[in-house]
Amino acid sequence: MQTTVLVIGGGATGVGVARDLALRGVEVTLVDRGRLAAGTTGRSHGVLHSGARYAEADADDAAACLAENRILRDIAPACIDETGGYFLQLDGDDPDYFERKRAACDALGMAVETLSGAELRERVPEAAEAVERALAVPDAVVSPSRLVVANATAAREAGAVIHQGAPVEAVHVADGAVTGVDVGGDLDATIRADAVVNAAGPWAGRCAALAGVSVPMRPTRGVMVGVSNPGVDAVLNRCRPPADGDIVVPRGDEAVLGTTSVTVDDPDDFERRDAEVTRTVAECAAMVPGVDRAVRRTYWGVRPLYAPDEADDARAISRGFALLDHGDDGVAGLFTIVGGKLTTYRRMAEATADRVCDRLGVSDPCRTADRPLPGADDPARLDALVDEFGVDAPAR
Repeated sequence: MQTTVLVIGGGATGVGVARDLALRGVEVTLVDRGRLAAGTTGRSHGVLHSGARYAEADADDAAACLAENRILRDIAPACIDETGGYFLQLDGDDPDYFERKRAACDALGMAVETLSGAELRERVPEAAEAVERALAVPDAVVSPSRLVVANATAAREAGAVIHQGAPVEAVHVADGAVTGVDVGGDLDATIRADAVVNAAGPWAGRCAALAGVSVPMRPTRGVMVGVSNPGVDAVLNRCRPPADGDIVVPRGDEAVLGTTSVTVDDPDDFERRDAEVTRTVAECAAMVPGVDRAVRRTYWGVRPLYAPDEADDARAISRGFALLDHGDDGVAGLFTIVGGKLTTYRRMAEATADRVCDRLGVSDPCRTADRPLPGADDPARLDALVDEFGVDAPAR
């Protein structure tokens, strides 16, 4: 088999890259070892970040979140539930941290509003009496499954070929350049390509190693806990430095509570501790007492954190993304995109497609920021596509 660009990984970033390249007229094939969205994307809490979570710690990352938040509202409204969001300062939380976050959000040009605890409880009656004040921010909830299939469909309509159940088994390199990939599973073929994009998420290090290059990853697990929603209809964040159990996400009649951050050696085989579930529920109940109830379900995701430098605390690792051109490592035509978050997937894909097109000599510009995704205003169509692709992701 022959293609111009092979994309490895069918999460949001991978299908985003495939869509972007296909819209520029590049021949693209995408392979995923399982089903689309089955990895990190489909195991997230599904928050469309406003950037407020990162504003005081990483202004550039926060600005990217805010910009992409606005773009996705325009191109994929049927993927988004316009819940709004709040950062809650509880009794005992550092008031200076609240002030720093508010100032950082203002500096980004984000529309924010400060509410007293009483004003917050008028809007969110389920919030704890311990809430002293809150910052209203333009967070929202996104459907990872709908978003992925919308991008996959757009890529396919533009000419891309998508193969599920097609794990990568070997990467071929000759004369200092990538030449092709052996793919097993349902496809069982060698795909020759002029360029290969490694968008394998927490498995990106393993995939790169098949080509003899190193991508230092530090994947971390996080638990999501689903409970009956006591009536919360907005994303609630604890206004403190990121920690376990600091976010409550409404998803219909369920509230998803998150999350933890523990380094794992193997993204396929890691411990799932009951203590993390218990701690997550208890911490979230400090914001919303009504979520301290019987657990409906749990699911665990693994973050694809890029860690070229050692960090004692996994939460200190940047949530920004890294785009690696392995031509610098002696494997021209191989690119790895890691890190980032669901909110910024389109920007990650654009940066990757730009770099690939530079190598290929393709001058067509990116079109993904202003072109609506298929089913943009048709939730039923998107749900039918989720079924068609066989997406099996906890964060539907």
